[in-house]
Amino acid sequence: MVPSEDTAPSWRRRLCYAGAAVAFIVAGLTSRSPVLGLPWVVAKHGGSVIWGTMMFFAAAAVLPTARLALIAVITAVVAAGVEFSQLLHVPWLDDFRRTTFGMLLLGRTFSWWDIVSYWIGIAIGCGLAATAARRRI
Repeated sequence: MVPSEDTAPSWRRRLCYAGAAVAFIVAGLTSRSPVLGLPWVVAKHGGSVIWGTMMFFAAAAVLPTARLALIAVITAVVAAGVEFSQLLHVPWLDDFRRTTFGMLLLGRTFSWWDIVSYWIGIAIGCGLAATAARRRI
């Protein structure tokens, strides 16, 4: 199905945001790779900043016509919720967190620094999206 004239801009934004989310997934996985030899603190918190940015762009892809500030707030609440969920320990959730995908998606241990890192990443994503919007990218 070809989008109509009036929906094409939101579809274009959706694709751009989704592409950015995928790019940040790749960047995040790369940042944690031992091949780079990054110091643990840089890989850990850099990966969390990238995760926050990726989450912003994933949310923007789902809500391409929403205001960027609203997307940022929603993403910040979801990111904090994911981090606070690490304080909840039930067998099935702990089992999921022990998988590679579960660890990357939900993490394992609660940290206020992770929330700060996510929010920095969300701010970066919002800034990048605002810059792109001003330039009509």
